[in-house]
Amino acid sequence: MVIYSLPDYQDFEHKIDGKKTHLFILKNRTGMQVAFTDYGARIVSILAPDKAGNLRDVVLGFNSIHAYLQADEQYHGATIGRFANRIAHGSFHLDGEKYSLQQNNGRNCLHGGPTGFHTKVWDRRTSFKKKIDFCYVSPDGEEGFPGNLKVTVSYELTEDNEIIIRYKAETDKKTVINLTNHAYFNLNGEGQDDVLSHILHIPSNHFLPIDENQIPLDSEAPVDGTAFDFRTPKKISADINKDEEQLGRGNGYDHTLVNQQPISQVAASAYSPDSGIRLEVFTTEPGIQLYTGNFLSGKDIGKSGRPYSSRSAFCFETQHYPDSPNRPQFPSVLLEPGQVFESETIYKFSIKKEM
Repeated sequence: MVIYSLPDYQDFEHKIDGKKTHLFILKNRTGMQVAFTDYGARIVSILAPDKAGNLRDVVLGFNSIHAYLQADEQYHGATIGRFANRIAHGSFHLDGEKYSLQQNNGRNCLHGGPTGFHTKVWDRRTSFKKKIDFCYVSPDGEEGFPGNLKVTVSYELTEDNEIIIRYKAETDKKTVINLTNHAYFNLNGEGQDDVLSHILHIPSNHFLPIDENQIPLDSEAPVDGTAFDFRTPKKISADINKDEEQLGRGNGYDHTLVNQQPISQVAASAYSPDSGIRLEVFTTEPGIQLYTGNFLSGKDIGKSGRPYSSRSAFCFETQHYPDSPNRPQFPSVLLEPGQVFESETIYKFSIKKEM
């Protein structure tokens, strides 16, 4: 059995573009421990108790800041912005003006561009035993986006084993925004093979079909009769290899599922029969990007010394729809001066008793 522990503080002390990086740890009375770094305002480790009372690190990541800088996959646990997911052709129009972004995913701009929020060293404004705030000011024109954008990401660890993530942003110029966290979860423990035996339950009636460039088509589609129907709990493996065009376009699951649940209701959940650990997601966001780590290459060696290969993790990325700046029919991602963008997502961990 793997004995999981948190990384060392000293391995996260470094300078990037003249700013120091650090490791921060939150703990609660039930034994859960969560580590963060100000590089990308990201989650580094989540130690959650399993059904035997042992702690398992259920999120992929690395033991040092240098490993993050050299990683093949740049998004592990990071805050993603200014715009999570894809913007087609790396451009959009706002009030008649065209804004051009870097195309870092074929013809798309992905996750805010190559030097998006995941590459920035955020300021730490407050730190308590159960809460930490990260702040960043994105200057007007950064990665092509308009407006000086002030962003705060707050993480709170509760006694109910919840990680509450609160996002807040303000701008001095009309802009677009779509923030998320890109944690890769494996409820068996990071580095423990694939997640195909995990059981997902997502009460979404619709999903967003994508084209060959992974850009949404014009409208939502019912999940009925497709591999995207998780309204009845099922293993990831149940349908992921079906001969469906949409699965082929994502190389598996890499699609937005429409969320119509209020934040008081579970928007998505995952359960590992092996560990007994259950993850429940609550969010104010209209979509959840289900991604099954299809493009993890095995090049990255994680905290337990094992490679992160394809489908060795899954993501529940709470967010607005991809390509929303070019789709007026989608929920709005516009933010204007004087407005405050606010969003909240909760990742809750518990032990599910087998029936």
